[in-house]
Amino acid sequence: MVANDSGRAEAVHLYITGVDTQSGRLGYVNASGSFTPWPGGQIPPSPAPDVSIPGPARGASTTVRVPMGFSGRMYLAFGEKLKFFLTPTGLVEPAPWNPSDANHNILFDWSEFTYNSSGLWLNSSQVDMFSVPHSVEVTASSGQVKRTGVLVGGGRGRIFDAIGSAGWSQLVHRRSDGMALRAIAPRKAIELGRFPADYFAPYVNDVWSRYSSAGLVVAPFQHDPGTRFTGRVSGDTMHFTNAQGQRVASFGKPPSKDIFGCDGVLHAPNDAVVGPIARSLCADLNRSAIGRAATSPVWDKAQYYSGSITNHYSKAMHANMVDGRAYGFAFDDVGGHESLVHDPNPRSARIGLTGF
Repeated sequence: MVANDSGRAEAVHLYITGVDTQSGRLGYVNASGSFTPWPGGQIPPSPAPDVSIPGPARGASTTVRVPMGFSGRMYLAFGEKLKFFLTPTGLVEPAPWNPSDANHNILFDWSEFTYNSSGLWLNSSQVDMFSVPHSVEVTASSGQVKRTGVLVGGGRGRIFDAIGSAGWSQLVHRRSDGMALRAIAPRKAIELGRFPADYFAPYVNDVWSRYSSAGLVVAPFQHDPGTRFTGRVSGDTMHFTNAQGQRVASFGKPPSKDIFGCDGVLHAPNDAVVGPIARSLCADLNRSAIGRAATSPVWDKAQYYSGSITNHYSKAMHANMVDGRAYGFAFDDVGGHESLVHDPNPRSARIGLTGF
C-alpha cells in the first residue's frame, strides 16, 4: 500500500521496476502484480512505454501487489510522469542529479525492495539523493508492525538547511519557483564537478599517518568481536593481517568519491574478510569515527559525525529521522543504522508519503 499524507495536491504516479530474480529479466510490475519484461531498446536510448500506476490522491491510499522473486524500486512522482528510456540491454533509470536528465525538474523519489522466499526487505534510500519524505513499514503475519524512515516535524526543510549550513548548498537543486526539489549525495556532486574531489584528503592523510606507526584493529562483526584484523600503513597502502599474521587485504588511500560511494578503492566483495574490512573502513571514514574507539567500526552512534571533515549529508539525514535511522551512504547498515524494515513472512507492506 502507498498512503498519501503529503498534504500536496499534485497527482501521484507510481512505478515498480526491477528484476525477476528467477529469470534475471529486467521489467516492470503493474498494480495487480503481473511482471512484464521490457521490450528491446535502441542506441541512443528510446522512450520506454508508459508503465505508471495511478497513485493515491491527497489523504488516500493505493494498494498494489508485488510478485514473489522480484527486486527493484518503487518510484513515487508528484505532478509529472517520469520519463524512462531503453537500450538494447535494459532500462535507463532516471538520474535527476544530472542537469541534462529528462527528469531533472520533476519532484520524485523511490524506495528499494527485495521480495523472495526469505521475506521482504524494504528501505527508504538516501544513498543517491533525498527528495520526497516517506516512511516504510512491514506488517508480519503475527500483526507486528515495523516502521522506519519517519522524519521529525519540519524535517525536510531542516535537512536542506543543515546541508546549507555545512557549506554544502551546491548539493541542493531548487525549482524555478524556489522550492527545493532534492539534495544529491556528495559522490554524485563530485562526478558533476560541483563538490571538492579532495574533500576527505586531510582526514585520510591524518588516518594514514597515524596508522603508519600503530595498528588499526578492525573487528567487523558486532556479534563476533573476537574476529579481528590489524591494519598498518606502508607508503600509501594500508595492509591488513589476520590473527595468524597473514596478509589478507590491502587498501590504497581512498579518494573522496570512493569514501562517499563506498566503492573503488573501498570496493567490498561479498566474502568473509575483504568485504567486511572495506565496509568497516568506509563507514568509519564517512562518520569521521576512526580512532574514537579501540576497534573499528565504531558501534556507538554518539561518536559519529563529530569531526569537522565528515559526511554532513548523511549527518543531516540521521539527525532528522525520528528513530535516527537513514541510508545516508551505501554502508550505513554497518552498526544497523539504516532505514530498512524486514520480515521473513510479511502480511503486507506500506510506504507512507509524509507531509512537506
